[in-house]
Amino acid sequence: MDTTRILVPGETCQRIETADQMRIIVDGKNYFRAVKQAMLTAQKTIMMLGWDFDTRIAFEPGEQTLEGPNQLGEFLSWLSTERDDLQLYMLKWNVGAMQSMMRGMRPIALTKITFQDNFHFHLDSSHPVGAAHHSKIIVIDDQIAFCGGIDMTAGRWDTCEHLDDQPCRALPGEDESPKPWHDATVATSGPIAGALGDLVRERWLRATGEELEPPHCESGPAWPELETTFEQVPVAMARTYPDYEDYDEVREIEALYLRAIKTVRNTLYIETQYLASATLTRALGERLQEEDGPEIIIVLPRNAEGWLRQKAMDGARCRMLEHLWHNDPHGRVLACFPVNRTEAPIYVHAKITIVDDSLIRVGSSNLNNRSMGFDTECDLAVEASQCDAPDTVRSTISGIRNKLVSEHLGVSREKLDDAVAENDGSLVGAIRDLMGPGRSLQCFDRSDVESETSPLAENEFADPEAVGNSLAERLIHGVRDLVGNLGG
Repeated sequence: MDTTRILVPGETCQRIETADQMRIIVDGKNYFRAVKQAMLTAQKTIMMLGWDFDTRIAFEPGEQTLEGPNQLGEFLSWLSTERDDLQLYMLKWNVGAMQSMMRGMRPIALTKITFQDNFHFHLDSSHPVGAAHHSKIIVIDDQIAFCGGIDMTAGRWDTCEHLDDQPCRALPGEDESPKPWHDATVATSGPIAGALGDLVRERWLRATGEELEPPHCESGPAWPELETTFEQVPVAMARTYPDYEDYDEVREIEALYLRAIKTVRNTLYIETQYLASATLTRALGERLQEEDGPEIIIVLPRNAEGWLRQKAMDGARCRMLEHLWHNDPHGRVLACFPVNRTEAPIYVHAKITIVDDSLIRVGSSNLNNRSMGFDTECDLAVEASQCDAPDTVRSTISGIRNKLVSEHLGVSREKLDDAVAENDGSLVGAIRDLMGPGRSLQCFDRSDVESETSPLAENEFADPEAVGNSLAERLIHGVRDLVGNLGG
């Protein structure tokens, strides 16, 4: 095993390919517009793979600047009509489709929108019972691709201000604005886009039995109006696949997390929707015990969405935080949640890991059990040591981390830098000094977290680590866990 690098094909990722251009996109406003702009330039194929797609959402809910219909469904219908030489593929998690119907969205097969024969839609049920297809990927001509945490569904559009009253964030057919939403994804071009195209074609084959050929375009990609974060860098693609039918389990993402935790020297920065993996939490706790171990900053939502998720995931988070606090003799762990200027919690859906100034990972996986071996996930990562200009990449990686932190705190980058310097390089110390009223980060309070304990926490039925057992067996184990927790 190569211990000098975090990203190793066959161990912590599937493959590493070059990104001609790459942009880390934070929050949904720029993402939705860039996706439409890229789709408008498509020559041969558009492939869309996701946990959910809501055909009612608008790409530009404020002011439309791009041609074609503004709603996703109407736009895809228009595009399939205007471009009969273009093939469009949409693969959507089958259970996500049922959830969409509960939100008032009609299935594509029953909508009044007309799609031509070049639009191919399929509900993906090729997963173990109870598992989810959680990755979010869009590939245009194998030349431009988007991969990360942002779903093309309702409530994901937002700006970095995360205002309470944001009509552009309203759900289709509803006047009330949903919660402020912090998210992240990646736009890429070049060979890594082709690698993501291969992944989508493999998923399409698994789901439909149909083998798609890679497109061959006569001209190069048209990069959307996005500033680039990196250019000409190697990008790793890491996956989670469950053991299902003839396909073996893949746990590259878990291996990547564990290697990142093992090798971090000074600062590990994590944004995640859930903190529920005992395996990863134990690894974090071991590093906190070290005399010269790293600082660990974990940014989470204040609460998970919905009653069941709150009971399962917030309850598990309580146990994970208690473990970290108990194993933190040097005071180097900080678990917090962002609030906006009225101190309303901002929901953290972003899945970002930054290791010192050496690696950045953005994807669909959370720090919960499902993302390690039960659901389908895809992450992208860049490691400075594998780049031609490592010092420039290191500066960019640390800059992204500090920009995220300063945005959450509601302070300037300069003020954050000064606070880090005043705390002898400690980012945890700087954050604690800069926390305040209004837009800021707030620490999880131990007494509040203790009140969120739940018998559903770390329950095998709610958050399994792997396929292992049948649905009935998982249900039995889950009930057994529940009874045991109630008794303890």
